[in-house]
Amino acid sequence: MQKETAAAIAANPKYQKLVATRSGFGWLLTAIMMIVYYGYIGIIAFDKELLAQPLGAGVMTVGIPVGLGVIVFTIVITGIYVQRANTEFDALTKEIIEETRS
Repeated sequence: MQKETAAAIAANPKYQKLVATRSGFGWLLTAIMMIVYYGYIGIIAFDKELLAQPLGAGVMTVGIPVGLGVIVFTIVITGIYVQRANTEFDALTKEIIEETRS
């Protein structure tokens, strides 16, 4: 019974759409995150002076808010993925389950 159910789910066009859409979206967000993160690391490696510039008269440098920006960006794109997963991806999953049960 489980093999039949798995085969029915795998053959469902909505399941194939779900897998392709979710994978593509995940890879897109991964690529964007890697560009942001490795861009930050690249600036640290090749232009330390840029991030070492002081902000105002205090001891804070440009690198601190930029680094915090990378962390905030990570949280934001995670939120974007979760929001889409909770709406579009979950709705497709429910449809697939309902179609498989009937």
